[in-house]
Amino acid sequence: MGKFDWFWKAMGSSSERNDKKSKGIVSQAHGLIANYEQRSDAELVDAIRGTVADGQIEKKPEFLAVLTVASARTLGMTPFEVQNQAVLRLLEGDVTQMATGEGKTLVGAMAATGFALTRKRVHLITVNDYLAARDANWMRPLVEFFGLSVASVTEASTREERVNAYRSDIVYAPVTEIGFDHLRDNQITHRDQTVQVAADVALVDEADSVLVDEALVPLVLAGSKPGEQATGQITEAVSHLVEGKDYTIDSDRRNVFLTDDGASKIERALGIDSLYSDENIGTILVRVNLALHAKALLIRDVHYIVKDGKIDLVDASRGRVAELQRWPDGLQAAVEAKEGLDVSEGGRILDQITLQALMRRYPLVCGMTGTAVEATDQLRQFYDLHVSVIDRAKELRRFDEADRIYATMDEKFAAIVEEIAHINSTGQPVLVGTRDVAESEALADALEKRGVNVNVLNAKNDAEEARIVAEAGDLGRVTVSTQMAGRGTDIRLGGADESDRDAVVELGGLAVIGTARHRTARLDNQLRGRAGRQGDPGLSVFFVSLEDDIVTAGGADERVSAQPDEHGLIESKRVQDFIEHCQRVTEGQLLEIHAQTWKYNQLLADHREIVDKRRASLLDTDQAWRELAERNPARAAELEGQGIDRVVLEQAAREIMLFHLDDEWSEHLALMDDVRESIHLRAIARETPITEFHRIAVREFKDLANRAVERASETFDTVLIDADGAHLADAGWKRPNATWTYMVSDNPLAGGGNSVISGIASIFR
Repeated sequence: MGKFDWFWKAMGSSSERNDKKSKGIVSQAHGLIANYEQRSDAELVDAIRGTVADGQIEKKPEFLAVLTVASARTLGMTPFEVQNQAVLRLLEGDVTQMATGEGKTLVGAMAATGFALTRKRVHLITVNDYLAARDANWMRPLVEFFGLSVASVTEASTREERVNAYRSDIVYAPVTEIGFDHLRDNQITHRDQTVQVAADVALVDEADSVLVDEALVPLVLAGSKPGEQATGQITEAVSHLVEGKDYTIDSDRRNVFLTDDGASKIERALGIDSLYSDENIGTILVRVNLALHAKALLIRDVHYIVKDGKIDLVDASRGRVAELQRWPDGLQAAVEAKEGLDVSEGGRILDQITLQALMRRYPLVCGMTGTAVEATDQLRQFYDLHVSVIDRAKELRRFDEADRIYATMDEKFAAIVEEIAHINSTGQPVLVGTRDVAESEALADALEKRGVNVNVLNAKNDAEEARIVAEAGDLGRVTVSTQMAGRGTDIRLGGADESDRDAVVELGGLAVIGTARHRTARLDNQLRGRAGRQGDPGLSVFFVSLEDDIVTAGGADERVSAQPDEHGLIESKRVQDFIEHCQRVTEGQLLEIHAQTWKYNQLLADHREIVDKRRASLLDTDQAWRELAERNPARAAELEGQGIDRVVLEQAAREIMLFHLDDEWSEHLALMDDVRESIHLRAIARETPITEFHRIAVREFKDLANRAVERASETFDTVLIDADGAHLADAGWKRPNATWTYMVSDNPLAGGGNSVISGIASIFR
């Protein structure tokens, strides 16, 4: 550990002291349970309220004991001591690591109820709509037992349902819905139009996914204004370029670069003198780079699928269709053009926020996941969160085999098919985690030819995800899934009803097979964790080849040699160590990219915080009227002389000010998006791209507020204002008549399998 040994030891010992203290409190709580079991419901409610004072839990053992008894009464579920320990650590603001199947749903509901009893509003953030609705209804009896309210928000929720839900004590919702509602609330012109109510606590299920993997994904609110589209002429020109001659791709397949020959070929095709001239560098060259990125780095059935004439992105960390996601407009259009599809309207970005910035708005963040330890550095660095590891209720019985390493991908693929067929012949259920859609389908085809019946779960049929995953532990079942399927859904041995449980236990439980190591061990462990639930037997094994991405990216400048057997299998401790080394290298690369991307996003996050405060002051006070009246005293006196109600005048001024503030913020986002896409082209000598980006961002933001006020003042002087308010639309100052939301999928941390796309061009050079 080096010179910082003292720091890591201090962190470790602090965590151990907290865990020891928690175990002591839980032990005391379980000693009190028998006493509370004799009390009536009303007496339990009185008892737990007596443990809370000034928004703090003063008597933790009694508090936990009452929660435990209430859980048993209302849900028929008595938490284990380790579950109560997890509840306590969540209430202290930690991220808890709990193994798959150890009861995170109940722990989350108990902790949320605990927070709500201390008068804190809680957003319990789930992975998807299905889990938000399911868990809110499932846990409702426990929450309502204490006179608290609970609701869920999903994509299907109406505005009225959202308004009511957000006023509940506990709200279950996917992070995307919370983020989109926040963005929509930032477009209102009167406070009574607000949908959300601020929450005190974000309790995040699958915390590593939200807080790390998808942390830098921007949520976007767009308006109805045509965006710039990639032209067919550019796509056609780029389609004829040849790798190695006209363009090169870096070793980890993140970036693609035109050669001089390639640039000349494009210039001839487009009939221009130079891609790098002042008039072309910020427009045509950017769009050429986008088209080249789409051609060379984005692979159909790996990064996206084509369905019903549309591009559907694939979430690389889960292998699912990424609902409501698109790439930045130029790249989305380039891929659509590449596939010969209608190029969609890009729209104008009205507002956006990354998941990381959204999470940092909560006064307190805590969470649960099966794989938090591997994300300790990111959780501490970006959120100042600590990790508490919760012991299993029952000892782990899963056997984790050493990796099976092969010389080539073809030999590895053949071995995987052989192993699955062999296990299936015994009746033992198998869950296979593949890297992408294409591999899952190729594997399923090969198994079908061997007479093995396969359930395929990939981005093309994710609507059936929960049902397929729930049955993955059934006798003789083979489930082939793109990476992390069905998080939040239990895989019970013997099927969802456990009718053949004993037979499956006898065969050794669920066998989990990984077709490649991921770029981080955390994703490997998520897949392993599907086997060995609650003390069940199980097996896990990963197949690796020396041609896998993790080896070529993590060991790019190193070579390892070994003698494979006739099937290509390599049995060598030295090679095994080399694979581990490659994974550590790729983990380091991902952490560095996260840190670099954070630097680009953080400045905009600081800017939006300033804009948010300005918006709030305009909404909640008469500041808009006072500022405009001060700048235009004659116009203000004229309007007051017409006998218009002061409330109407204040609202008119508010709408004028907010329109121009929002318009300038939208322009700022569009400008900075363009700058980021081409920053490596703009960076001046001896300046790094991030330094140049910051210089431009700070300069442009300084002018934003002044321009907004100047334009508002001009509008105030000229727009018709009467008893009905300001007639902005009649004067051409019209807000978009349609809006939509999506996620910009340029997050380099989303990947765990094949090529990981870092966004546009080479901004990290």
